[in-house]
Amino acid sequence: MSKPDELLMDLAAQVESEQSNQMSLTVVTGGAVITGRLAPEAVWRQRVSEVLTDSDRLGEFSTVFKTPARSGPPTHLHFHVARILQGTVGIPETGGMYRVAIEDVSAWTVGDFSYSDR
Repeated sequence: MSKPDELLMDLAAQVESEQSNQMSLTVVTGGAVITGRLAPEAVWRQRVSEVLTDSDRLGEFSTVFKTPARSGPPTHLHFHVARILQGTVGIPETGGMYRVAIEDVSAWTVGDFSYSDR
């Protein structure tokens, strides 16, 4: 998007202000479909830092995520328990942590998608 969607920005700001991680969202960005729950940036950063800290090879990178989030209106969506939808599967199955620039979202809907073999 050349100009970020104001409604999407309001939604992201609400997640940030309420410190809630229960808002489910699905976005299309760069041709990929990402579905999951939004988290406040500080919560997202903390969780990524914890995952990296627990890694034998990537622990040194955890400090990058310990820096505080910048103030001002949100510029990114921070997904957790998220999947990239590919065919009939979501990658990874257990969900991952994704950061998406709001200005790069070309379409979105409230809710997340999941697949079932039934």
